Amino acid sequence: MRILGIDPGMALVGYGVIDIENGELKLTASGSIRTEKDKKVPERLAEIMRDMKELLNMYSPDAVSIEDLFFFKNQKTIIPVAQSRGVILAVIEESGTPIYEYTPIQVKQVLTGYGRAVKKEVEAMVKLALNNQVLPKLDDTVDAIAIAITHARTMNIL
Repeated sequence: MRILGIDPGMALVGYGVIDIENGELKLTASGSIRTEKDKKVPERLAEIMRDMKELLNMYSPDAVSIEDLFFFKNQKTIIPVAQSRGVILAVIEESGTPIYEYTPIQVKQVLTGYGRAVKKEVEAMVKLALNNQVLPKLDDTVDAIAIAITHARTMNIL
């Protein structure tokens, strides 16, 4: 099974592709979609849309797991993130790929056993799950991988 994990954002959309075979987890690809801050919002959303279509075509995931907006500390970024997330959800829906949504608390709970875990604890559990000590540098990408692993564990694939 192949799962594409997505951490939505306007400036950065993190993604991680994991494959599960015989109960083994493998990180196949990871990275981010970046948009430039000096571009207009519609241009940035169109770029996210094009890149999401490309990711879905390139990796043909069996499922996509995406972070759900549950609680947001920064009121200035909630609207752009919601706009980006909406475009991403529409592209995934159009592709016919099943979509699964997880809040940050659910991801932390599934990976660490504690819904209020800090970022470093989640990173440590992602490293452990991947049997790999080297993770991408961007938090958004690590978060996307964590979201994909959460789906695998929630669906008892691992």
